Formats: sequence, structure tokens, C-alpha cells
Amino acid sequence: MDLMMADLKALEAYVSYFYYQSKKWSKPLPEAYDAEEVADYFSHRPHVVALRLLEVFSSFASAAIRIRMAGLKKSLRPGSSKDIDENLSQYNFGMVLKETMLSLGPTFIKVGQSLSTRPDIIGPEISKALSELHDQIPPFPRPLAMKIIEEELDSPIGSFFSYISEEPVAAASFGQVYRGCTLNGSDVAVKVQRPNLRHVVVRDVYILRLGLGLLQKIAKRKSDPRLYADELGKGLVGELDYTLEAANASQFLDAHSHFSFMQVPKVFQHLTRKRALTMEWMAGESSTDLLSITKSSSIKHGSKYLERQKVDAKRRLLDLVNKGVEASLTQLLETGILHADPHPGNLRYTASGRIGFLDFGLLCRMEKKHQFAMLASIVHIVNGDWSSLLQALTEMDVVRPGTNIRRVTMDLEDALGEVELKDGIPDIKFSRVLGKIWSVALKYHFRMPPYYTLVLRSLASLEGLAVAADPSFKTFEAAYPFVVRKLLTENSAETRKILHSVVV
Repeated sequence: MDLMMADLKALEAYVSYFYYQSKKWSKPLPEAYDAEEVADYFSHRPHVVALRLLEVFSSFASAAIRIRMAGLKKSLRPGSSKDIDENLSQYNFGMVLKETMLSLGPTFIKVGQSLSTRPDIIGPEISKALSELHDQIPPFPRPLAMKIIEEELDSPIGSFFSYISEEPVAAASFGQVYRGCTLNGSDVAVKVQRPNLRHVVVRDVYILRLGLGLLQKIAKRKSDPRLYADELGKGLVGELDYTLEAANASQFLDAHSHFSFMQVPKVFQHLTRKRALTMEWMAGESSTDLLSITKSSSIKHGSKYLERQKVDAKRRLLDLVNKGVEASLTQLLETGILHADPHPGNLRYTASGRIGFLDFGLLCRMEKKHQFAMLASIVHIVNGDWSSLLQALTEMDVVRPGTNIRRVTMDLEDALGEVELKDGIPDIKFSRVLGKIWSVALKYHFRMPPYYTLVLRSLASLEGLAVAADPSFKTFEAAYPFVVRKLLTENSAETRKILHSVVV
């Protein structure tokens, strides 16, 4: 009898154990990113993590072999310019990295897109290669997209839309966009999230966290690098909630609606859920379309109409760029609310001659003191006053404490020298100034805040578009009137101080 009772107790313990484990195995993935809950979830699914680790490792190992082979080929090639070779090597490395991230899916594509906006960290050539990730995302099948919309709205498509396009008009890392029409006749853009995306993103962030934890042990670092993975996880999981993007779009619209040259689409709140977002359709030409018309070689010399089309496309492109420069400075110096993904694919030139904005997954917000410091830094770049520029950067917490300011100033002077003025405006390409500042920033480990890199990256990409159509375009020439107007119209101690430096 004692043995039987002991066996029954053992059986009860086994049943309780398996019941507890089954509860853990059936526990869903947490809605919000929490490092402990995510670790608990994947610790019971080691096969999922192991398979993904194998995929990631093999992809990066293949990339490393390709980069190594390219390096060997370059070393065997007879003499060529060292600078050109270095830039080409960096660009090729960026292209291999881009292809690797494309193959690894949405999370890695998103990380690559974020890195492409940080030339201060990865260098301008790698940044240029990774920026192509914005345009080369393959779409997922339409039936899946329609199923997700119906699940989110809890009704058939026909209950809300009279038409949705057969093919997506755009595909991004986390979703794709269809053109549609509501039952009351409104033209809309319907953004649909990729299937099973939350699981994919959280799994990849968990693997990154494991890798950073291992790195911490190997390097014996006191600071915990896993916190970077946690911040990334919170940001990416936040982007998966399209109701937050809808709130961002509404906030951006409220802040900029009184600027007549800017257009922001309104959100259809009743047709927006976590995985489906419906916004007003933004009719307009993309910068890529305008540039392709401008550079088109298929136009026959004898056709005056087609030649006029080409000239008009160039005019519209330059107007888009000028308005883009003004919009960047408006966000930076007026509202303090910045579009956090300012690549040209998110801009449109409307029929009314306004600049339209798309994609509000992330916004960047600035403090007033940083707005004044940024205004001062633009003025100091124009004046070639590098010591004052470093003072402004220090006020923005860009320059690390203990940095040798005099040595940094001398490096900037050596890199850029005396800036030549033409009609009071620096006769120099903005991208060249930016490249030199990036190189100094990398050397002295500057801490570039998000708004600083976003605005500079935005202005540099706009200049690149304009120069392709008109080699004589100067960003400073487009930006400086706005800066001077700001100095003359805002009566504050900070602007008076900056205006004094301009006049002197």
C-alpha cells in the first residue's frame, strides 16, 4: 500500500510538471516587448532559435567569404588610386551587406535601413549601398494581404472598400501599400502588415540580445550591451502597431498644416487597426519618376513637346528639392517634430506644387535649446567658423566631455579650409562639407543625436537629387534665405546672438 501511494504521488508530480510545461508552451508571444517575457517564451522553443541562428550564421559567413575574395582580387589588381580603391571597397562591402540583409528578412532589412541614415557610424559609401534597401523589398501575395485586412476590420473587404488594387503600389520591410477607394468615393492608401511579423521581429531581436550577452562575457565589459537590443526591440515592436503610426501622422499633420507648401495625408481612423492603416491617397510624382524623365535619353531631338516635358520635369524636381530643404528646416527650427525616415521615396510632388510626406512609423522630437544650437551650427558652417561650430555641437551634447576642442578645430580647418563665398553664399557642395564633418566625427567619437543625422542626411540626399538634374545646385543657396528669415523674425536672446555672428 505504501509503495502504491508513493507511485501515485510520483504520478501526480509528473502530471503537474507536464501540465505546467504545457501551459508555458501554449503561452502566447507578449504583445509589448519585454526582455524577460520574450526570453521565457523562446527558452521553451529552442528549436526555433537554433534554426534561425543557423540561417543567420550561414548568411554572414557567406558574406564574409565574398568580401574576402573581393579583397584578394583587389590586391592582385595593378596600381590604381588608393582613395578610389578604398571608396569602392567600402561600397562593395555595403552591397554585400545589403544583399545579406535582404535575404534574412524584415528585421535585418529594417536595421539596414536605419544604418543607412547613419553615415557617421558606418561611413558614407556603406551608407549609400544600404540606402538601396528602401527600394528593393519583394511583396507578399495579395490573398494574404486581403485576409489580414478582413481579420483586422472584422468584416469582408466589400463592407468598407469598393476597390483595392490587384498589385501593391509599394512594398516595405514591414508592410506593403495598396491603392483603394472607400464606399463613399474617397481615394485611399491601405497599408497592410506582413504576416506573422511580430514573431519574426521579436525572435530576431532575442537572437541579437543573446549575441550581445555573449559579447559582454567575452569582452568582460561592465556596461550591458543587451540594453541596445532591448531599445531596438521596443522601437521595432512599436512600429508594428499601426494605430501608433496613425497617431504620429495626425500629430505631424497638426504641427505642419499651416505651412502651405507642405501636404500631409489625413488618417481614416475607423479603417485603421494594429495591422492595417488607411490614409488619404497622396497623388503626386516621386523624385525617382521626375529624375528618370529628366535624364531620359529616349527623347527624339526633333520633338519639341517631349523636350518641353524634360525641361518641365527638371523644373518640378528642383522645386521639390527646394521645398524639401525648406520642409527639413521647418521641422528642425520651427516645429521640432521631424519625419524620421526622410529618404526621397517618402516624398511626393503634388499637382498643386506642394511637397507631400509619406510613412510616419517614427517621429523624432527636439528640445527648443537644441533647435537654437542647430540653427547656430548651420550659420557657423556657412561662415566657416569651425570653433563656434564646435561650441554649438557641444551645446547639443554631440562632442564628448574631455575632447580636445583645439585639435578638432584644426582638423576641420585642414579638411575644409577657407570656404569661398559666391554672392554671400558658400560656393561648396553640402555633401562635401557633410562628408568632412562625418570623418572628423568618426575620428573623435562624436555622439550624433538622431535629429542631427536625420536633417543632415535629408539635406544631403535632396542635394544628390538636385545635382543629378542641375550640377550647379547648391543646398546652402536654397537653405540660407530660410535661416536668415528665421534670424530676422524671431526676437529672442539666442537668435540675436546668432544674428550678431552673421553680421560680423
